[in-house]
Amino acid sequence: METLTLQPSEAQTGRRTDAWLAETVESLTRSAAARLLEEGLVTSAGKPLSKSYKLTGNETIEVSLPDPDPVDLAPQDIPLDIIYEDGDVIVVNKPKGLVVHPAPGHPDGTLVNALLFHCGDSLSGVGGALRPGIVHRIDRDTSGLIIAAKNDLAHRRLAAQLQDHTLARTYQCVVTGNLRQDSGTVDAPIGRHPTDRKRMAVVSSGRPAVTHWQVLERFSAFTHLRCRLETGRTHQIRVHMAHIGHPILGDTVYGAKKAVPGLQGQCLHAAGLRFLHPRTGETVELSCPLPPEFQKQLQKLSALR
Repeated sequence: METLTLQPSEAQTGRRTDAWLAETVESLTRSAAARLLEEGLVTSAGKPLSKSYKLTGNETIEVSLPDPDPVDLAPQDIPLDIIYEDGDVIVVNKPKGLVVHPAPGHPDGTLVNALLFHCGDSLSGVGGALRPGIVHRIDRDTSGLIIAAKNDLAHRRLAAQLQDHTLARTYQCVVTGNLRQDSGTVDAPIGRHPTDRKRMAVVSSGRPAVTHWQVLERFSAFTHLRCRLETGRTHQIRVHMAHIGHPILGDTVYGAKKAVPGLQGQCLHAAGLRFLHPRTGETVELSCPLPPEFQKQLQKLSALR
């Protein structure tokens, strides 16, 4: 069982504990948070809290997360586009449509299943039973680079780089509309949407989130951007671009509800990755080309100018 120690901010004073937990802990829905409270697994000063308890902003809250139900993760022979591999790490160019790890509705056929087939038992266990080797995630319908660790030492050191931003991730995307400046930064906290629990949103009670963007090419009604993540919140680039009024082309969750012909999901690609090798300390810098459907969208937009 994992225990989290959380400290509400003064700005969160008066919030119901179940709603606050669901926004603070990314893996929890509000109903799951309510169950933890009902089972006495959320405490402050050793005393269980009720789901209707309202935060004072001064308490320290401990949340005990039960271990996930055991799942038999089966290795599956799913092709991998391997960009880099050694005894400590493996970096894969993930295609759109491939889920990173098993989750409700996706018990298998994931990147984890493919890594188990390719790497055998050589994957770290730090991420938990459902996510062996997985250091960070990208959305199912986002393509591009993702790094996995082959041992616990590599995983811990790479996770530390995520925290101190020495592990750098750059993306390319096409957004709707034209941004006035050539570059900029979105600094806005992200948490669960207050009414739609399947979505994320910019909310004052969310976790800090920073995205830096730069214009690569302008079209009549769209803009090709490079984005660099300073933090790594769920759906961060998608939420931030929608927040500033320029949702990503093809994003039916945060943008237009109608799908774009010839495009699966959002036009977003994890194009670059830079990190310090967890064993040698040397800089590893990797990139991968835009997928064909992304390139076709750029060609279509260029032809319309």
